[in-house]
Amino acid sequence: MSGFPFFSRDNANTGIPKIKHHYLEPSVLDRLAVSLCQHLKVIDPTRSRPLVVVGIGTDRSTGDSLGPLVGTKLVAAAPPGLHVYGTLDEPVHASNLNGKLEEIRRLHHNPLIIAIDACLGQVESIGSVTLAAGAVKPGAGVHKNLPPVGEIHFTGIVNVGGYMEYFVLQNTRLSLVMRMADLIAQAILDGYQMVFTTTPRREAMMGSLQ
Repeated sequence: MSGFPFFSRDNANTGIPKIKHHYLEPSVLDRLAVSLCQHLKVIDPTRSRPLVVVGIGTDRSTGDSLGPLVGTKLVAAAPPGLHVYGTLDEPVHASNLNGKLEEIRRLHHNPLIIAIDACLGQVESIGSVTLAAGAVKPGAGVHKNLPPVGEIHFTGIVNVGGYMEYFVLQNTRLSLVMRMADLIAQAILDGYQMVFTTTPRREAMMGSLQ
């Protein structure tokens, strides 16, 4: 889980601004997918780096299950060339994060990592999904010192932060987390497809969402 409140990361490696939208906003899926496509094209213009998604969190906490839910949905979709770590069956969390990152570096040469994590924020921001360049710092919201993860990250604000973080995460509505996970997983699939399949319709959509 990321920190509270969620501050913007350094976007200098792509020059593409952070975007943040509520999961119910119109066109939110297209906006997230297009932005992800843009990040991927800037960071890896030759499409030569293995793309790795790391869903951070645990199935033992409703609020902290966003990352594993996204990972599970991506594995079920089985997109070719997309490597997924962190699912409901095999979560990536505080206890094994360092080992999983070492495994990823060992198995994938120069991987481009997309990290997904839940975070706590202001009450008016609950349900918002952020996509930005740079790493996410998991565990900050519950005062754990864990390594930063990713060159691109998605975060979802699942509940209010600032006090009793573990209790708040345990009492987060699963319905909200599931809907946010559906959105993020589909945005990753669509953005990934846009990188490798550009049609006139997609080009027009990308231009209109700038």
